[in-house]
Amino acid sequence: MEERITALREKLTELDLDGIMINNLQNKYYLSGFTGTAGTVIITDQEAVLITDFRYIEQAENQAIDFKIIEHGNPKIETIREELQRLEVERLGFEAQQESYQQYQQYQKKLGSLELVPTKDVVKELRIIKDESELNTIQEAVKIADDAFLHITEYIEPEMTEKEVSLELEYFMKQKGASAKAFDFIVASGKRGAMPHGVATDKEIAAGELVTFDLGSVYQQYNSDLTRNIIVGSEPTEKQQEVYETVLEAQLAAIKAIEPGKTGTEIDKVARDVITKAGYGDNFGHGLGHGVGLEVHEGPRLAQGKDEELRPGMVVTVEPGIYLSGWGGIRIEDIVVVTEEGCNVITEAPKELIRV
Repeated sequence: MEERITALREKLTELDLDGIMINNLQNKYYLSGFTGTAGTVIITDQEAVLITDFRYIEQAENQAIDFKIIEHGNPKIETIREELQRLEVERLGFEAQQESYQQYQQYQKKLGSLELVPTKDVVKELRIIKDESELNTIQEAVKIADDAFLHITEYIEPEMTEKEVSLELEYFMKQKGASAKAFDFIVASGKRGAMPHGVATDKEIAAGELVTFDLGSVYQQYNSDLTRNIIVGSEPTEKQQEVYETVLEAQLAAIKAIEPGKTGTEIDKVARDVITKAGYGDNFGHGLGHGVGLEVHEGPRLAQGKDEELRPGMVVTVEPGIYLSGWGGIRIEDIVVVTEEGCNVITEAPKELIRV
């Protein structure tokens, strides 16, 4: 945590800020290790302070060991004001995307004469490069998802509902150490596969249908994200196999192209060109990928119009898809880590079109 706070302090110097106030849950955890849901972090060039209420004091003392822990009174804003005065903060940064306008007005009214300076993604820009401990934790989250997919290929049967299958995935993941599911799982069978975000319903899965699974686990605060497809009860048709192989070709080409210095736009184009050449360009309507970490969707983005260059330590998904209304869809998603030479695929779930 010390290195993260040092990096943030360098940002504060660049922005000419005396301190910054953090209320975003993921950013608070990233800087302090505190997992409680109530609390405010204040970082200055000399001190790191965590203000929370009676319920979380002991937890904060155990988790945020490098922080000064303060129990706030009622209202909390008065304790924040007192601390900012003690710390002699005159220019205070705050998370513009986190705070509501109503909260901003309260700060203006209650925090005295200090200058409030809106900031954007100051901590998220630090989070975009994962350190070794983060990469190890993400790898564990990925393994839970990989194992869950393999489990479901042995569990699923025709006439089960999508919701039944989704619940089994969640139960399996939690048995394997996940604290939660990363998002509402997509279990989209048959024609419903044409919906990129076709969350599980009461629809029964029929023999001969393609099923798209998009699942992920949360492990020690970090997320995974995996998409795979299976076919239930029969061999794939020529059309199903053709679409699948097109998506797989696009994904493998994009993964091969990933390296430091390339932009999200450039990597997206590699996959998009493969799908377009096959005649399905209009049926790939979303970006190629996104960052994964403390949030399941974070920076950087692999998509059209995203010109941020990839750097070693970034963790991104690569997930091209083809969606045909009235027919179904295919999407294949892996998580990769950008390295000095290219990238490392950390997803290990099989990518062939599995028949169950």
